[in-house]
Amino acid sequence: MKKSGNHGFFDHLGSDLPASLVVFLVAVPLCLGIALASGAPLFSGIIAGIVGGIVVALISKSQLGVSGPAAGLAVIVLTAIGDMGSFENFLAAVVIAGIFQVLLGVFKTGVFAYYLPSSVIKGMLSGIGVIIILKQIPHSFGYDADPEGDMDFIQSDGHNTFSELFYAWENITPGAMVISIIGLAILILWEQPFIKKFSFTKILNGPLLAVATGVGLNLLFEGNEYFSLHGDHVVSIPVHDNLSDFFGQFTSPNFAVLANKKTYIVALTIAVIASIETLLSVEAADKMDPERRITPTNRELIAQGIGNSISGLIGGLPVTQVIVRTSANVQSGGKTRASAFFHGVMLLVCVMAIPHVLNLIPLASLAAVLLVVGYKLVKPSIFKAMYKTGHSQFYSYIVTIVAIVLTDLLTGIGLGLAVAMVFILWNNFKTPYHFDPNEIKEGEPIKIDLSEDVSFLNKAGFIKTFGLIPENSHVIIDATRNKDIHWDVLEVIDDFKINAKSKGIKLELIGFKNENPDNVVEELESVVK
Repeated sequence: MKKSGNHGFFDHLGSDLPASLVVFLVAVPLCLGIALASGAPLFSGIIAGIVGGIVVALISKSQLGVSGPAAGLAVIVLTAIGDMGSFENFLAAVVIAGIFQVLLGVFKTGVFAYYLPSSVIKGMLSGIGVIIILKQIPHSFGYDADPEGDMDFIQSDGHNTFSELFYAWENITPGAMVISIIGLAILILWEQPFIKKFSFTKILNGPLLAVATGVGLNLLFEGNEYFSLHGDHVVSIPVHDNLSDFFGQFTSPNFAVLANKKTYIVALTIAVIASIETLLSVEAADKMDPERRITPTNRELIAQGIGNSISGLIGGLPVTQVIVRTSANVQSGGKTRASAFFHGVMLLVCVMAIPHVLNLIPLASLAAVLLVVGYKLVKPSIFKAMYKTGHSQFYSYIVTIVAIVLTDLLTGIGLGLAVAMVFILWNNFKTPYHFDPNEIKEGEPIKIDLSEDVSFLNKAGFIKTFGLIPENSHVIIDATRNKDIHWDVLEVIDDFKINAKSKGIKLELIGFKNENPDNVVEELESVVK
């Protein structure tokens, strides 16, 4: 197995710093939007972004993954804060959740990520791409009723992903539309080969120019009745007058609730969901990595756990590795985890020193950046490539996409896995052994060759095959190559032996430890002994 990469932390700053700036710009509204959707203080989302960037990146070995507050936890956090009575009580559960995650890493549960089908992971990426596009269209129109970071089909504003598009069409803000169109034009232009030939494009990347242009247009439109933007059209970071006020936004957990078993239930829920989202994102990040480096998943769970405990201690939301920021990092040319680290540093420095400047950034500019990110995750060439892999891969890929768009990330992944499992079961149903009913010739024995491993998943296939064997046949079941056969399959063979007598079928067993056709089930008994 490949290791997670040999790049030094500072070996690729020329690529990592510009990428970290793009991730920072994308992260700011997402951190705030997720906090808003979670019913938590806005600054708690920023804290989670800082911890996810600085702390997790230093401990993790994920070269391209970016961590921060996750949209998938918003509903859980909202419910938990209400159930526990206060945000301070909830923070204690976040600290404990981090400890649980560290234990999950220590006990090596991260191996779960390696069993996720590639079609489902690619479907998740494309599904996220579709959601990004659908969710950002209203922001590009200047309709910002649904907070940034809401990825669920049923939205916090009472609409759904599709109905929001109609409301956005009826509530266009001209200034925001102009900013998003110009931002998209810049981003598309920056992707053209002739532009990339100029040396300045290596220093000034497209997303930064698009956002800077948006800030300039926002200032230009001030006071204009038709084009000016309002407070909900721009980033809205809590502003402080001095450092004392800034640090006053950090909150300590109320550890008195550790005596309440509800705290541990909430903590375990957060730990499990956060770990699942992290492992999904890790697998996706490794798939997007041009170098195909493999992240040590158990180390990642430990890093996330430490990050969550620290986030909870200082007033932050739970953190996970997250797809949108990770995708932006990969597409912006990030090479190592330094890009995730510096995005966290930028978050800390900018919200501390220049929150007024950040609050000039139009959401429409960020929408343009995210629309391009979304398109790259779901461009037509990906669909074509998946279609060529075969029906089983393509169907689970499509189901994952549709399910994610119409429900939420975890439900969509679950349905995609269910479809993938159906095809796995079907393939096991067909191929645990070699048998072709079309090759049956009268007067010649029918031979069934077992493969090395025959599991309980193959049970249905054997039942179907035995039902196709004609009366008065000579059947040979050859287990010479078999190393392991499940009890359930042995029982099916034993049942066939009994049924064969009534049909005049002669059964011959080869290669079994117990080749007496009068009691095939003794095969298992001999194994047990």
